[in-house]
Amino acid sequence: MALVPTDVDTMLAAWVSDARQRTLEMYADLDDLQFAVPYLRTINPPVWELGHVAWFQEHWALVHAQGQPPQYDNPGALWNSAIVAHASRWSLPLPTRSATINYLTAVRDRVLAALDRGPLTEALRYFTMLGVFHEDMHGEAFAMTRQAMGWPVPPVRSIGVASPEHHAVGAWPGDVMIPSGRHRLGAERAPGPPFVFDNEKWAHDVEIERFHIARAPVTQAQYAAFVDDGGYSRASLWSDAGRTWREQAQATRPLYWRQGSDGWERRVFDRWVPIAGQPHRPMIHVCAHEAQAWCRWAGRRLPTEAEWDRAAIGAAIGPDANLDLAIADTVDVAAFAIGDSTAGCRQMTGNVWEWTSSEFGPYPGFVRDPYAEYSEPWFGDHRVLRGGCFVTRARLLRPTWRNFYTPDRRDVWAGFRTCAVD
Repeated sequence: MALVPTDVDTMLAAWVSDARQRTLEMYADLDDLQFAVPYLRTINPPVWELGHVAWFQEHWALVHAQGQPPQYDNPGALWNSAIVAHASRWSLPLPTRSATINYLTAVRDRVLAALDRGPLTEALRYFTMLGVFHEDMHGEAFAMTRQAMGWPVPPVRSIGVASPEHHAVGAWPGDVMIPSGRHRLGAERAPGPPFVFDNEKWAHDVEIERFHIARAPVTQAQYAAFVDDGGYSRASLWSDAGRTWREQAQATRPLYWRQGSDGWERRVFDRWVPIAGQPHRPMIHVCAHEAQAWCRWAGRRLPTEAEWDRAAIGAAIGPDANLDLAIADTVDVAAFAIGDSTAGCRQMTGNVWEWTSSEFGPYPGFVRDPYAEYSEPWFGDHRVLRGGCFVTRARLLRPTWRNFYTPDRRDVWAGFRTCAVD
């Protein structure tokens, strides 16, 4: 069925080109030796992940939606993440880096040609958008790989676009009170955005009791006080699962922190930066267990997903938030005041993803979408995060967007904001 053109339709080709350009930029400065990364549980081999991005777009936008043949024979055996075990991705007979880049380019060009030929069908629109948003998410994973490996800031075009006055503007302390009431959680059926993932469907009413939530995320200085107070060694501050994680991970400090000559330092890609020089930056690279331990130490708690969602109403998405690698690092929690939520919470979008206390699960009446592996396999053992981070593409976000990771993951660009224990 052909569709009446919409504003999104006019952007599709530009989004396809932009997403692919960003993908190619993310690793353009690395030599082949760097590409041969060792096995790590939290990252993918770069050449496999690049091929996966190309395969996913080809599979859904061209093979599934258009009936076109794939470029490679049985490509899912190489790049379908649902059937290719993570550990095996280092030993597959993959095409070379050069051939993989050619694959990315060829698939992009075939999708652009399909969009140009028209007519734009419902299937072509949906699966083209799915491919773009999937690629955007992997772009964030590419940045996580660069951080894990200690490589320089990604050489992407958007860096340096944001004004430098956003960097050092101080703290933003205090809470706001959110009154009791009924809240709509999830994406509305109509009028709604042209694309949502299955885990956002559909809007439903939830009752929320009055609560107080912080105007900003927990800062590095606030978290450093917890570390210096022996927070990692005090068993009473950790949940049972948190203690198990801490012992298995042998965690005694945050990931990417070290003691320098002048106190704690944090690694930002390939640079070590003193925490004392950036005390009001949000805490980043903490897992949900660490966030909850800090809350116990401070006499606070994490918000539920519904509480977070209610506090975020009216928050800006786009140039009024730290997104798109425009700055290439976090900024002070008082920055981007223009993007405040209606309630007065700052940076509910961008800067750092924020852990909630809510288990990732389906909304009432959940029905999985054609990309069946996106949500359903992860219900129950993942935790919901909200808001986006400085790497996240602005076009990917909307108020109902739900991110999800297991609570032990601290390589994610995640921090947390807290609520008072009323």
